[in-house]
Amino acid sequence: MVRIVLTGFRGTGKTRTGELLAHMTGVPFRDTDAEIEKSAGMPIYEIFRRYGEEYFRRLEVDAIASLPVEDSVISTGGGSVLNPDNVAGLRSGSIVVLLTASDKAVEERIAHTERPSLTKMPLRDEIHELQRIRRIKYVASSDFCIDTTGRDANETAMAVRKLMTEGPVSRKAREEVSAFIRGTAIDADEAGRCAGEIEGEGTDPTTRFYAVAGSPCSHSLSPPLFNQLFGRYKMNSRYLRFCWPDFGDIARMAGRLDLRGLSVTLPFKPDALAFAGETDEHAKAIGAANTIVFSGGTSYGFNTDWLGIRGPLEHLKGSHAAVIGAGGAAAAAVYALQSLDMRVTVLNRTPEKGKELAERFSCSSLPLPEFRTIKPDIVLNTTPVGMSSSSNRGSPIDPAYLRKEMTVFDLVYTPAETPLIAAARKTGCHVIPGTEMFVRQAAAQFGYFTGIDVPPAIVRGLVI
Repeated sequence: MVRIVLTGFRGTGKTRTGELLAHMTGVPFRDTDAEIEKSAGMPIYEIFRRYGEEYFRRLEVDAIASLPVEDSVISTGGGSVLNPDNVAGLRSGSIVVLLTASDKAVEERIAHTERPSLTKMPLRDEIHELQRIRRIKYVASSDFCIDTTGRDANETAMAVRKLMTEGPVSRKAREEVSAFIRGTAIDADEAGRCAGEIEGEGTDPTTRFYAVAGSPCSHSLSPPLFNQLFGRYKMNSRYLRFCWPDFGDIARMAGRLDLRGLSVTLPFKPDALAFAGETDEHAKAIGAANTIVFSGGTSYGFNTDWLGIRGPLEHLKGSHAAVIGAGGAAAAAVYALQSLDMRVTVLNRTPEKGKELAERFSCSSLPLPEFRTIKPDIVLNTTPVGMSSSSNRGSPIDPAYLRKEMTVFDLVYTPAETPLIAAARKTGCHVIPGTEMFVRQAAAQFGYFTGIDVPPAIVRGLVI
């Protein structure tokens, strides 16, 4: 038994389910709303009436911070997971189960309660809008999801208890995924460790799995990074490596293992966008997803690459940027740069591809050799040229055309000191290594995976 935390919108059955589950398992039950009412000496609707929602949220933070860490069942308020600090506290040493219900079911359950309105909308409209706004927060901050529509509290409690004892996947499925990993292009020792974590003796059935998918992806820093972050936040989760040339096979293995999250690298980002059941506006605009989150039978696609590119360049708004390349990373780069009001020129070895990308984003393009004719403020390499595993380990452009006034950003991070970065440093340019992009996009990705807002400085310290 561990601490079980129930989250979800009001009316999804958290309190009654929690009471029954605690009784079944013989552990204490705590309800954060009840704790708030006890500390304030008044019901929640009265707290809202007198002091407003902001005051209530401060009380909620205190209530969550004071929860017991030992085995127990915790029921939380509907908006508790909107605060990343709350999420970090709730996730620590816990299994978080999201309870969901249809708008109609929620309306029927709460229509005659005294819970205050948060929007002044009619009840049905408020339920729909708040569930829509909060959905990603709910999904990110949970380990499991159970739909309570058509279930009473006893049935829901039994479903949660079954998850805790049996886990979400069968022994046969675990063995199948282990065999798949052993047959992929990763180090045999790492493959053995991963297989052991999935189906070895004494395996915890509630352990949640995440993975990076790519071909190749042996160079990826994500497995050691995310495993360290899971340990830091005391989460019962492990991060694997799916190094395989067919995304369809990877997606099938993700389903067999009931994977919680997938980091997607070359060449699968467009495939990931097409695969995801729901995608955000940024991934759609870029045409690629590098993050997939699985919950309740739905997959959600996001792109954090553009955030990793945007962050280090925010202070250079309005500059002229040259983007080297025309693939998925280049699309994320152009999108990020244009969000900073930059004038962008795409340069590519195959001019037709560069022109196609430029037309998508209404910017200019040139053949790569024409770099010598422009004087951009920023040079951003999005190609694999310079990567340790690339056949071309040189610089994507002639270093003779670099100027010390330039900012040079290379998205390649293995090695950390690429030929382009080395040449730019020698010229006196301001340089941004690819590890910085990786750090920032990984921090954003961890947020989508877990609901925890990890500072980039923490990620940087674990990577560099």
